[in-house]
Amino acid sequence: MRGLALLLLCLAVTSGCDSPEHAHSGAPRTYRMGFSAIPPTNDFATTLLALETWTRRADGAILHVSPPWEGLLAGIPADSLVRGNELGLANYYRAKGLDIVVVLDLTDGLNRAQEAPALLAAGRSLTEPAVQQMVRSYAAAMDTLLHPARMAFAAETNLIRLAAPPAVYAAVVQTANAAAADVRALDPSVREGVSIQVEVAWGRLGSPTPVYAGVAQDLADFPFVQDIGLSSYPYLGGFAEPEDVPADYYRTVADEVARPVLLVEGGWASASELQSSPAEQARWIKREAALLDRASAVGWYQLTFTDLSLSAFPQPKGSVLPLFTTLGLVDTTLAPKPALEQWDEVFARPHTP
Repeated sequence: MRGLALLLLCLAVTSGCDSPEHAHSGAPRTYRMGFSAIPPTNDFATTLLALETWTRRADGAILHVSPPWEGLLAGIPADSLVRGNELGLANYYRAKGLDIVVVLDLTDGLNRAQEAPALLAAGRSLTEPAVQQMVRSYAAAMDTLLHPARMAFAAETNLIRLAAPPAVYAAVVQTANAAAADVRALDPSVREGVSIQVEVAWGRLGSPTPVYAGVAQDLADFPFVQDIGLSSYPYLGGFAEPEDVPADYYRTVADEVARPVLLVEGGWASASELQSSPAEQARWIKREAALLDRASAVGWYQLTFTDLSLSAFPQPKGSVLPLFTTLGLVDTTLAPKPALEQWDEVFARPHTP
């Protein structure tokens, strides 16, 4: 990543703010659109080409990051770690004219029942005050150096509360609130929040009779939030077809929180092994735009622009990563899937906040 950051610094200087022209059509959209820099493979050239491809069809970018635990535990200053990694990417995005959103992920993104793998490997825990202070220092450095428009201080908080030990959730609450207060003191302009898991809010994970449970506990536990991020993978929540997702799926959450909402991760897989297809995925992109329109969302961010090569991301046996490897709008060689055309049609609509 450090080599990538250096190259992106060069690209930022040479590319300026040029972006391709889009023919605006249709009703205005209230949300910015974009992706993250997760690469399809370990191939450096493909990673750079993917970035150049998706930034031409985006007006925002998201950095969904775990604290760099190895470096922080080794005593490396947080600002040095950010300068050596995320800063180059953020400068590249800013040179492209993209709005930047940051989401800090404090636990294991692929297993919310557990703490971050790097912490577990080191025999440490977020429940330790010293580890919480590392997160606070990292959050402050991310804001000070990257100047994001929005920052979430924890991801999928309702799913963590459902799956993780109570002590871990309590540590997430304490850490996020403290980090948010630190950042607010440094930067009154950044909009602060957390993200929640929409399928959990609707009671759709593991329940035979889903009932909307809401996110009132999250609002109580994180009183600083100005925005609520949405994580949504409806194909994992029991929906067989994109059209089965109710029209008020996101609007109900938005109405409850009475704050702006933005999609910070999600999608619909295209793999036949998951009883889906590229055509079905394209229908979801069209459906999701309608759901976000209805919710007057302020952001639509997919973490993966490309499909992922499992060989590039080795995981332990039993990992759920295969459920998420075909969320991209292009495949691992950057060949477009039908969903890309649907995305481009929505992006062509003028953005009116």
